[in-house]
Amino acid sequence: MRVSSLSKVALGLCITGLSISVGACQQKSPSGKKQRAGKSATVAADTASFPAAPDFDRAGSDAKAMALADKVMRQMGGYPAWQQTRLIGWDFLDGSYQLWDKHTGDFRWQKDSTVAVYNINTKQGQAYRSGKDISATPDGQKLLSRMYPIWVNNSWWLVMPFKLKDSGVTLTYKGTSTMMDGKPAEVLNMTFKNVGVTPDNKYEVLINPATNLVEEWAYFPKATDAQPAFRRRWADYRRYGRIMLASDRTDGKDGRKLDHVYASDTVPTGVMTSKTPITKL
Repeated sequence: MRVSSLSKVALGLCITGLSISVGACQQKSPSGKKQRAGKSATVAADTASFPAAPDFDRAGSDAKAMALADKVMRQMGGYPAWQQTRLIGWDFLDGSYQLWDKHTGDFRWQKDSTVAVYNINTKQGQAYRSGKDISATPDGQKLLSRMYPIWVNNSWWLVMPFKLKDSGVTLTYKGTSTMMDGKPAEVLNMTFKNVGVTPDNKYEVLINPATNLVEEWAYFPKATDAQPAFRRRWADYRRYGRIMLASDRTDGKDGRKLDHVYASDTVPTGVMTSKTPITKL
């Protein structure tokens, strides 16, 4: 089941300094047993096709770029594995922790004593502070109004490689280049057509031809900008459940990463509805 495309809203919510990163943590396997994230960046490739979303800009995209996107999807675990993965959890760079149920659209966000329980499809939810419902207060209303953009931005920083052929995306091959660490890269230009409130954004997505993984990205607030607002790594790939995810988002200096990454086919009882902060999965 496809939920609303990440590209359909403000992808430019990525703020250069504190973009609103992911060490290994204990995971639950499909059997329900906990397992640590694997250290290897090698996952058995799933050869099933990676279908483009209905509103993907196929006419404006080129064949080489789409073929590279397919390679990335296969290396990340494959499209069926992405579809079967239900629950994803992670810390974001601002200290928040979130859980996203891909199948229902439920999104749970917490920071300090504040919790929001929200649904990205209905755009309805509740906000709590220290277990008390604050949904009707100005603070609660403000928080709930931000939940959809927060989901878009924060999840984009974790799962972007799975969204290369999402609705509204135009994907073109730019050529070869080098990453910050000197490794060779195949570069995709990722722009957006008639979607979101910041459709002028552009990303350069750098793929390592030796691994077929996205290992760096550059963000341009406007597609016409000559220089990116930031350039960051996608590194420390590990297997979480059925899929590969990367936690390292450093620019080579600040050491930023997404902690407590989690992926599972199932949702532990009660975690999505708790009114108080939960123990991170």
